[in-house]
Amino acid sequence: MTGETTAIAMGVHVLDVLVRPVEAIPEGQGGALVEEIRLTAAGTAGGTALTLAKLGARVRSAGAVGTDAAGDMLLSLLDRAGVDTSLLVRREDVQTSASVLPIRPDGSRPALHVVGANATYGPDDAPWDDLAAATHLHLGGPEFMGGEAAARILGFAREHGVVTSADILAPGEQGVLEWIAAALPHLDYLLPNDEQVLGFTGAGDLVAGCRALVERGVGCVAATCGADGVVLVDAESVERVPAFAIDVVDTTGCGDAFSAGFLRGLSLGRDRREAAVLGCAAAALVAQGLGSDHGDFDLAAADAFGASTPTRVPG
Repeated sequence: MTGETTAIAMGVHVLDVLVRPVEAIPEGQGGALVEEIRLTAAGTAGGTALTLAKLGARVRSAGAVGTDAAGDMLLSLLDRAGVDTSLLVRREDVQTSASVLPIRPDGSRPALHVVGANATYGPDDAPWDDLAAATHLHLGGPEFMGGEAAARILGFAREHGVVTSADILAPGEQGVLEWIAAALPHLDYLLPNDEQVLGFTGAGDLVAGCRALVERGVGCVAATCGADGVVLVDAESVERVPAFAIDVVDTTGCGDAFSAGFLRGLSLGRDRREAAVLGCAAAALVAQGLGSDHGDFDLAAADAFGASTPTRVPG
């Protein structure tokens, strides 16, 4: 993703409907007035693609959406953000994945979700020639296709010199880790959150959990920890990078924004710590408004934010 490089964000693409603020769902057929309702493109692939594009990467989305109005809207939002959507396949027999997210006043967000077309995408749909020509493949939600299928795609990419990464959407359960285990040795970077790491591995602390994932074959684990920042773990080292001190409006898409910033930083030749700082900056910029696409920023603005904004003291 330097200059002429190309990233493919493959996997989960979701149309989000966000409502803010929501303290409680009205009973019966009651109603409530809110400040904002927004539609955004999101998902562990779609949301990452959005922020990669903002940060100056040439990025292509690959995955499955329906031929419904939600699919039309999702493609339109991605196109408008500068993401190449030509690798997204359209399904006539299944709806586009979508979520309704009632955002609480503190920025937390329960979710009502339809898996939809995301569950139908796999190696038979993969754009093999385009993968071979890419510089980076980010697989958002490998659990939707399973570890063996994900391993075929990631292994092919690695054989062609493509840097590989993945983020997991499912909650931290050990069964999920076994389901995707075959894909782990084909990953240069795994980008989970702390709850996922602890749940997947059953470890007593985060660093031990990350090391367990490295022992499974992952090159480097960059585990996000909310307001406590990020922990970077590989076979030789452990490094902690703090988050920035901001007033959070909505945490939707923060993990995807971190992934995008981290990967973009690496592509620019920055070391892992510097890349994680860019990831934290992108996440902080997104968290200050509603939805995965919040913030009119580019790489220069994200770097300036990171250089001028104080970091949090870990809790």
